[in-house]
Amino acid sequence: MELALVQLFNGIQYGLVVFLAASGLTLVFGILGIINLAHGSFYMLGAYLALTLTSITGNIFLALALGLPLAFAFGAAIEWIFIRHLYKRDHLQQVLLTFALILIFNEVQRIVWGSYPHAVPVPDFLSGSIRLTATLAYPVYRLVLTGICLVLALVMLITITGTKIGRLIRAGESNREMLELLGFDSRLLFRLVFAAGTMLAAAAGMLAAPVESVYPGIGERVLIVSFVVVVIGGMGSIRGAFIGALLIGIADAFGKMLLPGFASVMVYALMAVVLVVRPAGLFGRA
Repeated sequence: MELALVQLFNGIQYGLVVFLAASGLTLVFGILGIINLAHGSFYMLGAYLALTLTSITGNIFLALALGLPLAFAFGAAIEWIFIRHLYKRDHLQQVLLTFALILIFNEVQRIVWGSYPHAVPVPDFLSGSIRLTATLAYPVYRLVLTGICLVLALVMLITITGTKIGRLIRAGESNREMLELLGFDSRLLFRLVFAAGTMLAAAAGMLAAPVESVYPGIGERVLIVSFVVVVIGGMGSIRGAFIGALLIGIADAFGKMLLPGFASVMVYALMAVVLVVRPAGLFGRA
């Protein structure tokens, strides 16, 4: 029973981290119509920013405050240099260009940080554990990580559904030409959306860095899981991404407990079941 409780906490924490990464992907794919295979590289960027900035500041939260604006600016630059040329091109060209970006980012990572794993320290005041039962304790940082991810998810939901910029984003998803006729710059809006998606993926990488080691290729696994989340939740649906990520996190955690070595099979089986029942995803439009 206690092991199941630990796995439930682990699954929720993992699912929320995946949600941060996948929400950026679902925004970019659902609103911009871009298949961004390089999205996992932005998660990797966040992890290595956490490594570098934590070594300078000595604190993961200071590193987060410095790293997120850098990730946002990096995403805006990538959109301006590369992505903006893809909006009216077919998906094959999008796949080829973003795959090329993966190769470039991986080579830059190898040159700058090397080909061996690194550890990012947990802040001293969060390095302990909190007792949940008489015999069960849980790491404080994992609980804080869960709380931060929930706050970010709430901020994102409020921004999309209750602010002017959110209404513009949803309008741009529905009809870009009409948005431009009303006098809004859709190019700037799309750049902001792509930069925000990059920042969300980097935030997930930075927050997860103290939990797992930082190593080359860390973004590829996250990219695959993020696409699974988008498929389960439905294209462009933040609510669907949130629920899909939690389902995947819990399925992965209990899969490791019940069927060690086959946890990923349970994740993909979950995706298959959802596609059979709802081909457009849980909250997607047909």
